[in-house]
Amino acid sequence: MEQSREEFLEQFGADYGYPDAPRGVDQMRAADFKRLQGTVYLDHAGAALYSEPQMADVVKDLASNVYGNPHSQSDSSMAATDQVTAARHQVLKYFNASPRDYKCIFTSGATAALKLVGECFPWSRESCYMYTMENHNSVLGIREYALSKGATALAVDIEEDKGLEKNHGSPSSDLFKISRHSNQRRAGDVLPQNCQNGSLSVISETNRNLFAFPSECNFSGQKFNLNLVKLIKEGNLVGLPSQQQQQGQWMVLIDAAKGCATEPPNLDVYPADFVVCSFYKIFGYPTGLGALIVKNEAASLLNKTYFSGGTVAASIADIDFVQKRKSIEQVLEDGTISFLSIASLQHGFKIIEMLTTSAIARHTSSLATYVRKKMLDMKHKNKKNVCIIYGQEASKVADLKTSPTITFNLKREDGTWFGYREVEKLASLSGIHLRTGCFCNPGACAKYLGLSHSDLVSNFEAGHVCWDDNDVINGKPTGAVRISFGYISTYQDAEEFLKFLQSSFLSKPIAFSNGHMLNMSTLNLVDNQSQQVVPDVRLQSIIIYPVKSCQGFSVQSWPLATGGLKYDREWLLQGSGGEILTQKKVPELGSIRTLINLELGKLFVESPKRKDKLQISLLENLTHLTAEMDVYGQRYKVESYDDKVNTWFSEAIGRHCTFMRCSSSKNSICTSTGKNGRLCRDTRSKLSFVNEGQLLLISEESVSDLNSRLSSSNGNGTQHVVVDAMRFRPNIVISGSTPYREDNWKRLHIGDAYFTSMGGCNRCQMINLHQNAGQVIKSKEPLATLASYRREKGKILFGILLNYEDGLDGEEETVAERWLQVGQEVHASTE
Repeated sequence: MEQSREEFLEQFGADYGYPDAPRGVDQMRAADFKRLQGTVYLDHAGAALYSEPQMADVVKDLASNVYGNPHSQSDSSMAATDQVTAARHQVLKYFNASPRDYKCIFTSGATAALKLVGECFPWSRESCYMYTMENHNSVLGIREYALSKGATALAVDIEEDKGLEKNHGSPSSDLFKISRHSNQRRAGDVLPQNCQNGSLSVISETNRNLFAFPSECNFSGQKFNLNLVKLIKEGNLVGLPSQQQQQGQWMVLIDAAKGCATEPPNLDVYPADFVVCSFYKIFGYPTGLGALIVKNEAASLLNKTYFSGGTVAASIADIDFVQKRKSIEQVLEDGTISFLSIASLQHGFKIIEMLTTSAIARHTSSLATYVRKKMLDMKHKNKKNVCIIYGQEASKVADLKTSPTITFNLKREDGTWFGYREVEKLASLSGIHLRTGCFCNPGACAKYLGLSHSDLVSNFEAGHVCWDDNDVINGKPTGAVRISFGYISTYQDAEEFLKFLQSSFLSKPIAFSNGHMLNMSTLNLVDNQSQQVVPDVRLQSIIIYPVKSCQGFSVQSWPLATGGLKYDREWLLQGSGGEILTQKKVPELGSIRTLINLELGKLFVESPKRKDKLQISLLENLTHLTAEMDVYGQRYKVESYDDKVNTWFSEAIGRHCTFMRCSSSKNSICTSTGKNGRLCRDTRSKLSFVNEGQLLLISEESVSDLNSRLSSSNGNGTQHVVVDAMRFRPNIVISGSTPYREDNWKRLHIGDAYFTSMGGCNRCQMINLHQNAGQVIKSKEPLATLASYRREKGKILFGILLNYEDGLDGEEETVAERWLQVGQEVHASTE
């Protein structure tokens, strides 16, 4: 890596690391961001990170001063007012906006600032709301106000010819090409003249139109030319004759939430009417605070209907009388502003002023340019590209004005897509924080991914919504992966990310001792040699988990029921908000011990946080409320327990919860194969509160092989990780096989009980949790190692899911009870 670092510094040394600042970026990172040790944070576009000295200054300030509600004349109120006034000037200075021309309105964030513009803008039936496709949902939301007032909304694409700008030396309308999308209008009126053909002509002197664009697209990182501000306001964007235009008819809104962290719009040069920002995007803290920087003339046109505390000079309760205050800030800021958060802004700006925004822009661009170039050079062994980058042309990767954001998707050697959730899952295992999805920017997402309207609708109808796991539908990605650098990012972050891509997604030949080569991407999860051996496979352990996510218990023998092992995951805990509680959300569940005594007909539950042991009858007919509930998309009829039982569990896990029992299920799982040999999942076999299959089978030999790999992968001095079969919460543990032979099983029988394999079990972070001396320990293993050799089409597989073939035939409802017993032979078939 040292050689690469030297090469990097040779090219970017003048821009990387703040050479003119008191400390370099590596020194700042080590001293001021200790919590990031071992972490690669690459989501600065989502949220910048606060420094530890910054927060120490905030605490010292608040602990040393008394700040009261600014709507008063007391000393504490005046102290808060002084801080707010100073903060307004600091924000205007950041955007190089003269206090004579602009005002700073504090809001709860950029979204609230955009909403304020939308609801107060003087829309009319002749108005047009025009916006670029690359806009955040919060900007798109303004069109609801425009359309509700009879105005027209129009989305446009703007392409810029940067080569022409270099030749001309000055911006002009010739540099831009506008492509219109369909007009949007809720009334049946004819489109106003001022929006026809994308022109910006005038209807009347009093008509106001609004054009919105981001200074930097939060999806692709594309930076928009701010010369658009003047061209739009002058009505010259489409090159109409100047005599047909009038100054001031078009107003301009810049969404600077993404761009202002590295390149805030200079409002002295580009006099936009409205600019919005959020401060956590710049220096991490405080969250829930943003600003609307508004030109005085534009502010006077905003028609605010609602009034509240602080916005009025006088009002009378029982008659229609109100006089609003004259100050623009007081009129537009509802109620008591977040004055303590506003007082904290100075400690964030102190860092930015020390480094300077120009140096931050150069620093972050140097990292992004380096990484982008390396990603474009990454090839599979068949010379096909691994990384598909959106919004940045390969010819411009050396331009240091490029965005600190890189948005991309990854392709396999065969041309299929790695899903973004797979990338995110593996990144998390590597300690890398990044962002996936569409980033609340549907226009840019559809544009760069090539998704048509019909694609978007069909994806939604297929169940895809924002932030879900449906990352590839009909062979097309539904979102992307985004990394973004911030002022505290380092070369080490960049290099660790590139190593992650190479090790996790790049196909490369692997040499074996016999001299033959095998492609990593085509490794079969099944050990083919194991099919040549007929081992003596036996049932070694049986484990029952009565309560979902709580500890199970081992038995020598146990009866089967139509849902699998009798009483297995027949109970669960539901949170106060209706959510299903699991160890991933509530690790304390892992300390709750369970046991069922079939002779007594009771479930016993113990917790280290409760002195008494809970006893619950298995046969008692509950008289409490019976209801239906949804568990991971499946519908169940459930019965609840009384307050005594719920209180016991609530105290055991430290949060309010309700204990529920599955009384019946509307779910069923197929026990026969469908097309292409795949198992369908829609017949009559019942489910309890399991995620998918009724039982999970784990092989001791597969666990042993995993441990040998864990041992070899921990040769770097880190603590050796050893796992046993119980880490995977199996129902059945077998021994006597060979590693991973179970992957290829289709059916098996144990004693006189027959089972169908549903395929491999997709593992999640839960297997990285384990209890040690009453403490929940979380690590990256064993999932990280499993991901290195047990990954197939986005899934990390270990163990197989089974369904019990209960012997139901036709209308017959009675089934002979069968039992599993430790020591029974396991006979498997691959047919």
